[in-house]
Amino acid sequence: MKIGELSSATGVDTDTIRFYEKSGLLQSPARQSNGYRAYGPEHMESLAFIRHCRALDIPLVEVGRLLSFTSSAAEDCGDINQLIDEQIKRVRARLTSLKALEKQLSILRGRCRDKHTARECGILGELVAAAHGEACACHPA
Repeated sequence: MKIGELSSATGVDTDTIRFYEKSGLLQSPARQSNGYRAYGPEHMESLAFIRHCRALDIPLVEVGRLLSFTSSAAEDCGDINQLIDEQIKRVRARLTSLKALEKQLSILRGRCRDKHTARECGILGELVAAAHGEACACHPA
């Protein structure tokens, strides 16, 4: 199948498919006599694997490592476990960061409870103050 067909079948944009090929995540397909790439079922499977890993927010470098394990099934899976443990740590760190961001936004939102003109808006006032290098409600000094 051609790249457009592979894209339609997998939901992966053609530019992304080309990027995965260039980065070594996706095996380069054979070329037809007219120069077109000829993708097969193994490419669909690899793209599905990559897409699932990306949905889990696994970085591309780590996706590559995981892909390498699929071709060496006899190896110990300790490295795979460690890789996923590291991803869990990254997700937990991001959750902590997002909770802090939510708190900051809630504090900022609290600066303007009623309808006002933009000139009287407490939120804008805080953002302008921060732009001038002053402490603001959401980022106290």
